Amino acid sequence: MRVAFVGKGGSGKTTLSALFARHLARSGAPLVAIDGDINQHLAHALGLDEGDEFGAPPLSARTGEIKDHLRGTNPRIVSRAAMVKTTPPGRGSRLLRLLGDDEIHARHVERVDGVPLMVTGAFDESDLGVACYHSKLGAVELYLNHLVDGPGEYVVVDMTAGADAFASGLFTRFDMTFLVVEPTRKSVSVYRQYQEHAAEFGVPVAVVGNKVTGEDDLLFLKEHVGDDLLAYCVQSSYVRAQEQGRERGELEAHNLHALTLLKDAVDARTKDWAAFQRHAVEFHLRNAAAWANDATGHDLAAQVDPGFRHGPQALAADGSDSGSAGSDNGSAEPSAPATPAIPSIVSF
Repeated sequence: MRVAFVGKGGSGKTTLSALFARHLARSGAPLVAIDGDINQHLAHALGLDEGDEFGAPPLSARTGEIKDHLRGTNPRIVSRAAMVKTTPPGRGSRLLRLLGDDEIHARHVERVDGVPLMVTGAFDESDLGVACYHSKLGAVELYLNHLVDGPGEYVVVDMTAGADAFASGLFTRFDMTFLVVEPTRKSVSVYRQYQEHAAEFGVPVAVVGNKVTGEDDLLFLKEHVGDDLLAYCVQSSYVRAQEQGRERGELEAHNLHALTLLKDAVDARTKDWAAFQRHAVEFHLRNAAAWANDATGHDLAAQVDPGFRHGPQALAADGSDSGSAGSDNGSAEPSAPATPAIPSIVSF
């Protein structure tokens, strides 16, 4: 299941992304965490010393090679240059399994405090004034478009701050989006903006209250967020100790319980591969018409394979960790759309 953490800058979404990823790792669950924020801090939030650098190359540094690997023998994608961030997989594309035996995971994953992590990459001097950060997120979108994750597997992505996450179709790539909200009017305003956009596409959103210091804060969140409030975290001495480089001890019982509620909410979702593919095609066609046809000199609508059905059925029949989608997938029927509910708030 794919999980995104979003929220106002400074709301604590990176910290909660790290806590949730570490919680999953310690439960023994297979996962990959991805730092998709313009401020690349997830590795340090996981425990990498501030003076140390993340060792694996960022995904954005090898976008061309990633495209070459993923397009495989798909005849609808004529070249690396014709493959854009929204290009959906089709028959002949190489699909990925979580932490499978493929060059993308082999090159780009490094473990930090037991959590397998990939990073998008930060802005460098050559990007200033000529590129937006979403150009770097293209490799993440391609990765998620071609990933076939199974039950009990998790991808945790720390997204860009605020409503900027809606500047691409990446926000539809997740089974659950956790919106981190502080008990402030500014943070609530971001919640309202995000919820409005997400509702348009049926994207499931649950609110995680953060930095709650007392009953007044909790009542404020309940008043402005209502039933979307799934859980809340209190001020954490554990987190502060890590931020100050001190021995952090154990996470507070209340906050640990909140992480358990988040995992329960994710596990309650049902993977809807038909909706996933529908969104991928819709945003690809939007981008093709808006800019990508002109940029590549190709009609990228032709990259959509109407006979392709995403999901486990599209994996290679030989059971390898990374395989091309076989030509027999066109006869498979999509599964019926699922309509799971998001659990309501649990009182503490």
